[in-house]
Amino acid sequence: MKIYSKHTLALLLSLSLLSGCDQGFTELNTNQVDPTSLAPSMVLNKGIINTNYLDGFGTLGMLTYNFGIVQQIITPYGSSLSGANYDQINNGNTVLVWTNFYRNVLKQLVAVIEQTKNDPLQVNTYQTARIWKAYMFMILTDTYGDVPYFEAGQGYTTEIITPKYDPQQTIYKDILKELDEASAALTTVQAPVVTDILYGGNVAQWKKLGYSFMLRAAMRLTKVEPATAESYVKKAVAGGVFQSNADNSILRHTSTYNNFIANHLAAREKTNFYLAAPFVNYLKENNDPRLRVFAVRYVGAKGGQEQVAARATSDPQQQIGMPMGYNDVTITTVLAQNNVASLWDFSQVNLNTVLKLDAPEFHITYAQTQLLLAEATVRGWVSGTAAEYFARGVRAHLDQMASYGATLSETAIKTYLDAHPLDASKALEQINTQYWVASFLDGTEAFANFRRSGYPALKKNPYPGSEVKGDFIRRMPYPDSEIVVNSAQLNEAVARQGPNTLDTRVWWDKK
Repeated sequence: MKIYSKHTLALLLSLSLLSGCDQGFTELNTNQVDPTSLAPSMVLNKGIINTNYLDGFGTLGMLTYNFGIVQQIITPYGSSLSGANYDQINNGNTVLVWTNFYRNVLKQLVAVIEQTKNDPLQVNTYQTARIWKAYMFMILTDTYGDVPYFEAGQGYTTEIITPKYDPQQTIYKDILKELDEASAALTTVQAPVVTDILYGGNVAQWKKLGYSFMLRAAMRLTKVEPATAESYVKKAVAGGVFQSNADNSILRHTSTYNNFIANHLAAREKTNFYLAAPFVNYLKENNDPRLRVFAVRYVGAKGGQEQVAARATSDPQQQIGMPMGYNDVTITTVLAQNNVASLWDFSQVNLNTVLKLDAPEFHITYAQTQLLLAEATVRGWVSGTAAEYFARGVRAHLDQMASYGATLSETAIKTYLDAHPLDASKALEQINTQYWVASFLDGTEAFANFRRSGYPALKKNPYPGSEVKGDFIRRMPYPDSEIVVNSAQLNEAVARQGPNTLDTRVWWDKK
């Protein structure tokens, strides 16, 4: 009996101890600082950041295609860096806009829109997400043509995992509608969303952003639907577009959160990419003060290890762009005639100014907006004088150099403007060539406007192994993965749009 009592007592004591240990167990094992949900405004910020890619490797689409097609930055190297330098398909890099935007950016934006569309307290977050989604799809459809649009991003909400591809014409009409509605619906009644990464919740600036995107989207249609273009250009102007550089849409960086293009070119690709001769020559021949900001040359360098500060110069007269059409072997045949010691002696993008690790990236700017208004004025769609819009646009971009820590003097700016007034007889060429310069490092926009306007008047890349039948690459091919997971819808798009090649023109890119 005593033995039984002892065991019973021990059992009761154990149960008591276990019960005591369980007190507060749930609270103890709950992470009090790890969020289980995020405010929609913060998710929207993530979508905006992801638009500029998630890492340095994502920038290879820009570096190997966009910059090379518009002949601003080029590489003589092939393999993983082949693209516009050889006018060839590189499946590893043509897909990067597609994979990033559908897998990352769209996912964030759809989540925000679904969470806020019926919440009267989050009207502005909802409308700004619509504006950014429209911008995101402009880049997607400009890059590939017909793409999944209305059914895109609905895998979780409606279980559509094989979305249909919508015609670009239909997509653009909805983009314009979305920008129109969302910009008008933004309200100053509600408190600003101060966590907004672009404007700190400033509704007036978001309205100007929406209408400036509308102007850009409308001008895409100048060759295919001029009446629609004119209508929406007028709506954008009436709504209110950017009024100064203070309105620019900027992704800012720091020494820890880097500009990814800068990060890439400062590290593994430092000796691989060079400023292209057509770009350098245009700036040099026109005594453009921006060349000093954009360029650096390591004079006499005979290898990457000799690209050192002691050799560096940003003197415009010393800059030599790399000619188009050569690889790392054949380039040696034209070194002497270009007065360089080696391929490493050509000019590069300046890593101390426009591509510092903390250099900003721009989505759309006052300079670009003024230049588009100059063209719209030439077309008779906007009141005012094209020359004034043109001068304001060029000045705005010259002033924009200050954001890279390279402020141009008023004397330099005025000298350049006085020497380059708008000539009415070649206005469209002048305006869009300046747009080319003002879009430097904004590869998707430079590529799109070059196709739309036909300017600058670049010559075909003369590389002998070109896979392009026409003069220039017109679009990026769809990813091979789509053949596996969504072949029926892809085939329908190809049948409608044309072969899945670099030559096929998107709808608004009419000859």
